[in-house]
Amino acid sequence: MRFEGRDLKPYAEPISEGELTEGAVYFSLTFIDENALIPVMEPVVCLGRDPRSSGNGQWYFQDAASYFSGHRVDWNSVKEVDEALTSGSLYSGSLKGIFTFERALDNLLRCSIEREQQKGQ
Repeated sequence: MRFEGRDLKPYAEPISEGELTEGAVYFSLTFIDENALIPVMEPVVCLGRDPRSSGNGQWYFQDAASYFSGHRVDWNSVKEVDEALTSGSLYSGSLKGIFTFERALDNLLRCSIEREQQKGQ
């Protein structure tokens, strides 16, 4: 098995609104340290915008584990939406940390290189 080489950008390239597809899996990638050396990656499913809001509401994502186990957010139940947001199974907000798999992988590879460089110092 061989992993094909690739050129990495020196910055993160999250998904743009025009690339989002409802029902598609994306990856939430964040770092828990200020040097961006400790990544946390979680698969999420794009639910689209809240159908209860008019105009350009926020995008919503559900954690992939609950989504694929059959649980779907009932947008008609304010209580259920609030509980899902509180429990962490439903996310909304900025697309800054949402990536396609390939772009998340690019960020993890860049993180790996930086971690190796830190070891050598």
